[in-house]
Amino acid sequence: MKKIIISAIVILSICTVQAQELKTPFPSAPATFKQDFALSSIEISYSRPGVKGRKIFGDLVPYGKVWRTGANSATTITFGEDVMIADKKVVAGKYGLLTIPGETEWTIIITKQTDVTSPAAYKQDQDVVRIQTQPSTLPFSIETFMINVDNIKNNSCTIGLVWDNIYVGFSVTADVDSQVMQQIKDALEKDNKPYFQAAQYYIDNGKDLNKAVEWLDKAYTQNPDAFWVQYQKARALAKLGKKADAIAASNKSIEIAKKAKNDDYVSLNEKLQKELK
Repeated sequence: MKKIIISAIVILSICTVQAQELKTPFPSAPATFKQDFALSSIEISYSRPGVKGRKIFGDLVPYGKVWRTGANSATTITFGEDVMIADKKVVAGKYGLLTIPGETEWTIIITKQTDVTSPAAYKQDQDVVRIQTQPSTLPFSIETFMINVDNIKNNSCTIGLVWDNIYVGFSVTADVDSQVMQQIKDALEKDNKPYFQAAQYYIDNGKDLNKAVEWLDKAYTQNPDAFWVQYQKARALAKLGKKADAIAASNKSIEIAKKAKNDDYVSLNEKLQKELK
């Protein structure tokens, strides 16, 4: 009798272990993605439910109620630096991302709460940002709920929510310029001065081009084999309207690039010179 009992216990234990090891697909797959933005990044974690033939907004996701903006666990968003959403400053850190869908208007909520999975758990006094925006109706349906970061520029981007045939987005901005300008100021006071990087930022962001040319000359002195420095100098001179000087700098870049067997910069310079003619 004891042997029978022991055997039964062993079999039950094996079945329990096997059951614990069973793994099945998530009904709403969790996702985490990190997007470089401004001088840091934005990271979003959420679960991705599917339409599965259901009516979504106004039914599965009711109008006028707080939605976790996904499925299963709470949706969170982490900003690697201080940003602005609408006219509200959001300091770097991790937040909850909630929404209140509506037929003609949605409420976007950035909250200090990072664990809201039901309307009952939401506390409005924990809001950091609360803004209204209008949804757009798409001419097609997206099966799996998606949050993305689009329209990425140096200091702005759009965070978009897409599911079924509805798209909702909101803008995020960062004060990149003042941070970079302070970095340039600090770096140029050191021995190993980043003349090239500072000059390129000036060229690309419409700042003092004469100062950029001055810095590029110093960068070239640091590295006489730097064909890329002469190319950027040609760009700056072209923007200043100094075509002859621009072509001279471009020819110098081509000469050095050919020695380095860098065909890409030869092509870039040739294209620039065509534009100057």
